[in-house]
Amino acid sequence: MARDNINDILVFLAVARERSFTRAAAKLGMTQSALSHIIRALESRMGVRLLTRTTRSVSPTEAGERLLQNVAPRLEEIEAEINAISDLGDKPAGTVRITAIDHTVDTVLWPRIAPLLHEHPDLRVEISSDYRLVDIAAERYDIGVRHGDQVDKDMIAVRLTADVPMRIVGAPSYFARHPKPTSLQELLRHNCISLRLAGSGAFYAWELVHQGRPVEARVRGQTVFTSIYPMLDAALAGFGLAFLPDSLVGEHMRAGRLVSVMQDWCAPFEGLYAYYPSHRNASRALALVIEAIRHKE
Repeated sequence: MARDNINDILVFLAVARERSFTRAAAKLGMTQSALSHIIRALESRMGVRLLTRTTRSVSPTEAGERLLQNVAPRLEEIEAEINAISDLGDKPAGTVRITAIDHTVDTVLWPRIAPLLHEHPDLRVEISSDYRLVDIAAERYDIGVRHGDQVDKDMIAVRLTADVPMRIVGAPSYFARHPKPTSLQELLRHNCISLRLAGSGAFYAWELVHQGRPVEARVRGQTVFTSIYPMLDAALAGFGLAFLPDSLVGEHMRAGRLVSVMQDWCAPFEGLYAYYPSHRNASRALALVIEAIRHKE
């Protein structure tokens, strides 16, 4: 196969991993029609169908799955070797791709990475804000960020933060109309601001603790969001109770815009960790980013 076809295979791999022309087009910065044309041309040259397309989904055929499983790792090895050669130069270069939720990006990652980018202008960082528990190997991220108890044991994990205090908060205007809850039964009767998990579509159950035992509070209310910033806005506007990290609500509590309740039910979450596969050879660019974002005592 001609070398030019490698680019077409990379396009196929993006579509096969995303199982969507729309998402793959957004990730690659191309139009869906251009992706479709490339895939059709690749299938024609190879003489085999690589993708099964329906009105609702895209999935690899047997041939496409073989290409995905056997060729993709080899291309990743080539990319890793090219990056390793680049590391031999005087200036660290290359792209480091990171996935984390938006609040972590704003408060932890970006403040620590920004000075590094000024220092190393050939270094590139791509950060994706995502609430899914992303498979970083399958989606070709270099670094994922999760709470420590969510990191798989076969990953290298680097602590980014101390444990994360959590709060159940509401605005004074909300408590002017509703009594403050003191028990799980009372909490479940309140108008609570919910988070819908992007991966499963399920509602997040508040992870509380009572007398040393974990409790899942399956709250409900008028408002549902897929990220925590609009949850904060809704709480400040008096629409209900929200379960949010202290790093997001602490300033509003100190200013009297939010009031914390049931603090004895709110145990801190395990700290945030950056993680990456243990079998991956860390490039100089990756090592620099990890060192920049790691927790400093």
